[in-house]
Amino acid sequence: MRLSRSPAPVTVVTVAAACLAALTLVLCVPYDASPHARVRPQPGRAAAPAPGGAAEEPAGAECRTSVEGSHVVAYCHNPYAATDRVRLHVECARWWDLDTDGAATEVGPAETVRLTARCWKEVDAAWVSHARP
Repeated sequence: MRLSRSPAPVTVVTVAAACLAALTLVLCVPYDASPHARVRPQPGRAAAPAPGGAAEEPAGAECRTSVEGSHVVAYCHNPYAATDRVRLHVECARWWDLDTDGAATEVGPAETVRLTARCWKEVDAAWVSHARP
């Protein structure tokens, strides 16, 4: 039996299937490198101009919160020139366990701070609030 040495014929269907597969792969792969805005405007509402007509500088630390058992740890990094004031808030799952609001901590430019809190038992929710000093 003799095998053909000529390449397989390329048809429009083959090219379309290859393009569809490539497009599906590109759209399904997550892309986490996109920048995130610090303040998202509400839909249907225009952003109010800053006093004096000048554009407002971006500000606000980026915080990553993790919960392991009854312990909460948040790392906040401020990539901007303005100082940000952050607080860790924890709601405990048990009714008798006290919820906590941590002390305000200032995060200067290019600084990273570690905020910790805990419950006696399970943690129900944890978040970080931001304020300008």
